[in-house]
Amino acid sequence: MVNQKMYELGTKKSTIRTIFEFGRRRAAEVGEENVFDFSLGNPNVPTPDFIKEAAVDILTSMEPAAVHGYTIAPGNPQVREALAASVNRRFGTNFSAGNFFLTSGAAAAITICFKALAQPEDEFIAFAPFFPEYRAFVESVGGRLVVVPPQPEDWQIDFSSFEQRITNHTKAVIVNSPNNPSGAIYSEATIRRLAEILKAKEAEYHHPIFLISDEPYREIAFDGYTVPYIPNYYDNTLVCYSYSKSFSLPGERIGYIVVPNEVADFGKVYGSIAGAGRVLTHVNAPSLWQLVIGRCADRPSDIRTYVKNGRLLYQGLTDAGFECVKPQGAFYLFPKCLEEDDYAFCERAKQYDLLLVPGTDFGCPGYFRAAYCIRTETIERSLPLFRKLAAEYQ
Repeated sequence: MVNQKMYELGTKKSTIRTIFEFGRRRAAEVGEENVFDFSLGNPNVPTPDFIKEAAVDILTSMEPAAVHGYTIAPGNPQVREALAASVNRRFGTNFSAGNFFLTSGAAAAITICFKALAQPEDEFIAFAPFFPEYRAFVESVGGRLVVVPPQPEDWQIDFSSFEQRITNHTKAVIVNSPNNPSGAIYSEATIRRLAEILKAKEAEYHHPIFLISDEPYREIAFDGYTVPYIPNYYDNTLVCYSYSKSFSLPGERIGYIVVPNEVADFGKVYGSIAGAGRVLTHVNAPSLWQLVIGRCADRPSDIRTYVKNGRLLYQGLTDAGFECVKPQGAFYLFPKCLEEDDYAFCERAKQYDLLLVPGTDFGCPGYFRAAYCIRTETIERSLPLFRKLAAEYQ
């Protein structure tokens, strides 16, 4: 009577959401201040004043039809031109409005790209650790997700394992840097090597292999680290960007896809993205928020709280005996569990009202994710509990 796959997706919540909902119930029992919820990547840095000011000005000074009416499917042409100019200034590219397709956030951007590219038997490669929804997104368009095992010492790419998994069926490779959940940034050397391998494989298989760059954390980079802009290294790149994290706008659902002119058969690829958006009922990205990001694209992100929180949590956990690679960006820590079973470890952590996400969901059993986009005071008060948890394993 119904699509069984869709039923399963709709009735089985993600582990992250399940833990978050448990935290809400637990908070009602013991008080919000006594639950240390590291489960959800929901930014706690306030939305910048310049975003609020732009929204209010647009709402009060522009014709309502221009603010709330439909735009064309790819998005407001003037907004796309402003975004292209901003990216060009920052990364030395040569984009125009015609290279941008505005979307309802990065999830929509990624899913549209998968839908636009996928044909029967196509494979999409992801590097562990990876955002768990990639699997659902890929399988929903009839593709197959192929996972490259992690390189835990630095969370860069294990290129030997990667090359073993590329086949003639490989349609695209997904990269996410800064990475959710590890906080790692792929170095320029990593990106150059990745591009070299993909170019060689394109020549071997006589068809394009696309690189889909999932970039909602691009602005959140610490300690002088820079995030390489991948279209400058590899022609067949599609960029999926979101303002959810950089401007603390996760609920407004606004982002974009960049299709560089250098992409093989640009017209067909861009047209397929438009077609995928159409069948996925993407009429247009929210009109008000298109106008807001068009005005604010060049404004900086405030990452000071994330820098402070990341240092605090990293130092506190390593002092308690946890093994962890120091994060370079995003707002996640990805330590090694103190036992092999990451689900069992996270269940034990609940005894201290520490809500952590098992690494298995990210393709890395034996690790856990802690999202530190929460109040600094909450992190400070959680550290004695992490020490108590660690003491149980000594």
